[in-house]
Amino acid sequence: KLRYNKHKGGIKMTECVFCKIINKELPCYNIYEDEKVLVFLSIEPISNGHTLIIPKKHYVDYTDIDLETLNHINKVGKDIYKLLKEKLNFLGLKIVQNNEALQDVKHYHMHLIPIDHKEIKPLEEIYNKIMN
Repeated sequence: KLRYNKHKGGIKMTECVFCKIINKELPCYNIYEDEKVLVFLSIEPISNGHTLIIPKKHYVDYTDIDLETLNHINKVGKDIYKLLKEKLNFLGLKIVQNNEALQDVKHYHMHLIPIDHKEIKPLEEIYNKIMN
């Protein structure tokens, strides 16, 4: 269950699973990281290579995130798209960003979902394919 603490400037998560991943309190299959974002494989993939891009700073949703960070996420997304295409050779890629009631985690994130119509393989196998 998620808890919220009101603070000056909005709502801040105190038990955000993505913040815990960023802080290395929880593991992930990290495929890219820089000073602003973390990119990792979804633990509940819809398809092989289903990837999440999250800002390291906690933003709740699209209305909360600043344009500089949003632009950086889109730039990284283009690079990750190319990496996934090269390594996984999918048919197409769906880009999804949910808000409010549609968010499972109340931390801004973008999904890159390769479409390949293949059986979903274990995360470690897909991770190794992407990273090698």
